[in-house]
Amino acid sequence: MRTRPIGSGIGAIAGLVFVLINAGAVPASLIWRIVAAVVFAAIIWFIVLRGPEVSQVSPSRAALRTYGIAVAAMVVAIPVGAVIISNVLDRPNAVLVWVVFVVGAHFLPFAHAFGLPIFRWLSASMVLASVIGAIPALASNSATAAGWTGVVAGFVLLFFSAAGPRLARATTTQPT
Repeated sequence: MRTRPIGSGIGAIAGLVFVLINAGAVPASLIWRIVAAVVFAAIIWFIVLRGPEVSQVSPSRAALRTYGIAVAAMVVAIPVGAVIISNVLDRPNAVLVWVVFVVGAHFLPFAHAFGLPIFRWLSASMVLASVIGAIPALASNSATAAGWTGVVAGFVLLFFSAAGPRLARATTTQPT
């Protein structure tokens, strides 16, 4: 079945939200917000609305189950981790870093479930951003470090939203 790359639209929305919410904690916040908004608009216009349709196979029951489990795990892990980070570690600014880690990790099972290796790269990029951001965020409870982690995560999502349809087309394989 041929369809519009809806996943790119969803990812672009998430990327824009990450940047808009977190840019206030970093220098030049207005510039980051404007850049993210322009990139978002370009993705929606050139990739989602005007770009070529992509081939999409209806996901199997196993793939949908994997998706559901990954999303449910993310929904549980974020608040549980937030409570531990805020109350046990006394590092509330590091909660954002945890959110980026969990959101990134939840993409990993999608690579196999949907036969799209691009999700591995997206997952690895977000996890790497969170690990790098965790060092100063945990060491000093730095709101700026956490903010940068959120902004970087947003731009990672925007990048993969733009590049995803091309990269997915080049690497799509069916899971065995």
